[in-house]
Amino acid sequence: MNELTKFGYLEEHVNLKKYNTYRINTTCRCMLHPDTIEKLQAFLKYAKTNHIPFFVLGNGSNVIFSDTEYEGVIIKLDKLQEIKYQGVEVYVTSGVMINSLAFQIIDHGLMGLEWASGIPGTVGGCIFGNAEAYKTSTFDCLKEVTFLDCDGEIKTLPKKSISHGYRTSYFKENPENIILSATFSLEYGDKEEAMMKIKSRQERRMATQPLNYPSAGSVFRNPSENVSSWQLITDAGLKGLQIGDAKVSELHANFIINVGSATGKNIRDLIEYIKEKVKEKYQVDLILEQEYKDW
Repeated sequence: MNELTKFGYLEEHVNLKKYNTYRINTTCRCMLHPDTIEKLQAFLKYAKTNHIPFFVLGNGSNVIFSDTEYEGVIIKLDKLQEIKYQGVEVYVTSGVMINSLAFQIIDHGLMGLEWASGIPGTVGGCIFGNAEAYKTSTFDCLKEVTFLDCDGEIKTLPKKSISHGYRTSYFKENPENIILSATFSLEYGDKEEAMMKIKSRQERRMATQPLNYPSAGSVFRNPSENVSSWQLITDAGLKGLQIGDAKVSELHANFIINVGSATGKNIRDLIEYIKEKVKEKYQVDLILEQEYKDW
């Protein structure tokens, strides 16, 4: 696929272990890093004409890969890195890491993304899944999103025109649309106060989450505001359960951790077992928050 080099930086037969936070050891045939939106548009047109499968990958912090090589093209938007400030509004491209953005806006005297300081995802990925923490979500301070639609046309929509909900959005339901950038509407605040809030939450995460093992964060959505998945999994006696090197964390039962060389199948099998046991005991259908990448 050397002809793809005209669309950006191209890697072939890429090991994806460092591109997913579970550290699943799998590969893809090609990874493309477009350095302009025009090149991305050109690739999409080329891929459609030549029937080349592809998908966009953020930081890989909410995905579960298959164990075989992906024969299509993985698109990484990490070459598109731009942040612009205008008063309390911040324009940012989708490849920027949201935890990095959270600290950068504080340096500009702004607040509103402190909740995201511990989330290892890109801005695009967080909008895609409406990532949240501490009862605050990505869409809460979002003003508008610019994206490529399925025909490769650039569109910008205000938040009110984009359907979204708990851990989901229009883009997750319609993944053929590719998020390019977003504008956040924030507020002026005190830098010291913001950093104290971040420090407090970081200490809490260190004490309650298995951050020293590869994982992809929360596995399941909470069934309701008053019912937590971790509690159901704990009460079902599943803490510490292990299939291969995939294990239910004993520190936080809604985390599956890789304690060695877990495969995608190990993780999937463990997820299905958890769902089966929780359904059997509590008649609750746990909904997967993470995304299977089947190929």
